[in-house]
Amino acid sequence: MTTFVTTITAMYTLQQPDPDYVVNALWEVTGVDGTYTASIEGNTQFNSADQVGAFIPYADLTEATVIGWIPENQMTSAQANVQGQIDSIITPPVSPANTPLPWSA
Repeated sequence: MTTFVTTITAMYTLQQPDPDYVVNALWEVTGVDGTYTASIEGNTQFNSADQVGAFIPYADLTEATVIGWIPENQMTSAQANVQGQIDSIITPPVSPANTPLPWSA
């Protein structure tokens, strides 16, 4: 079973509509299944029109808070991508071989 961990790797801010207003978060989802590890990076943009709840000052933000702002569909897609990478490591896909034609040998 794969365990997924999401980390915030960087945040970009503007000084409006509030000081140090986060407008973009870069993140990474890492999956570990036994000895197999894979990851994918992503980013999420934010704007004040989408803000739910009160403004949280930059210094008071936690990684868990910012991760909570990432839409669920982005997390689900990232985790599915990482799972696909791990599945391909465990069971590599079979690629067809370009075999010479038997009549041109």
